[in-house]
Amino acid sequence: MQTETAEQIRDEAFSGDLRYLMAVSHLVLANNQVTNRFIEQTYDMPVHAWSALYAVVHFPGVRAKEIRTLFPRPQNSISRAVSLLHRRGLLRQETMQDDNRARHLYPTDEGVALLSEIEERIGARQQEMFAPLTEDEKAEFLRLCRKVIASGKHETSEVL
Repeated sequence: MQTETAEQIRDEAFSGDLRYLMAVSHLVLANNQVTNRFIEQTYDMPVHAWSALYAVVHFPGVRAKEIRTLFPRPQNSISRAVSLLHRRGLLRQETMQDDNRARHLYPTDEGVALLSEIEERIGARQQEMFAPLTEDEKAEFLRLCRKVIASGKHETSEVL
């Protein structure tokens, strides 16, 4: 039996019945592998923590359970990430006056500075990853992603 190259294997996988999910999974998993390694080695935190910090910096006052809107991860992963960020002084929590259980999250100056550093590197990664696409293709890719996300079909299933 002839050994297939990585390109041949991908071509076959991306031509089959599951081609769309295989292609999306390939992109997401490959990028996660690169990004996770960078975040873990450089900042000694799981990738869930930087994404939670992103949500808190860009949406001050967000609650931990609302972070799932931006990053659909298990709630316990988000809660652990928020706890880590809080312990490191990268965010602060404020309890709502009318509901002691509801805590709103706000970045500290250290959290804003750290996210700025991370975003610079992740922005370079984004440019690197999407370099093969033209600006029009990037815009079309984003439009199609937003369309799938807006449908809600990516987070729930009627068939599984």
